[in-house]
Amino acid sequence: MWKILEHRNAVKQLNSLPTEILKRYEKWKDIVVISGPNGLKQIKGFHDEPLHGKWKGFRSSRLNIQYRVIYQINNELLFVRVVKVTAHDYRRK
Repeated sequence: MWKILEHRNAVKQLNSLPTEILKRYEKWKDIVVISGPNGLKQIKGFHDEPLHGKWKGFRSSRLNIQYRVIYQINNELLFVRVVKVTAHDYRRK
């Protein structure tokens, strides 16, 4: 079992998302808790991929064409830290 930690900024962003995106995010969380990041790689619709540049060390999963969830994996503690749920804007702020 994996644990998901959500950054306080990500929680604020979740409150302003459309219902459809929130449902998809909840499905994403269910997959991560049960099978970890490897489960996301098996579902092609999420287009899970590593990020580069300023976001090196983070990963991105597609919630729909516009929205992404950006997260970081810590294998030693088996947790995923959600940093951002954004409308495809990877600029680090």
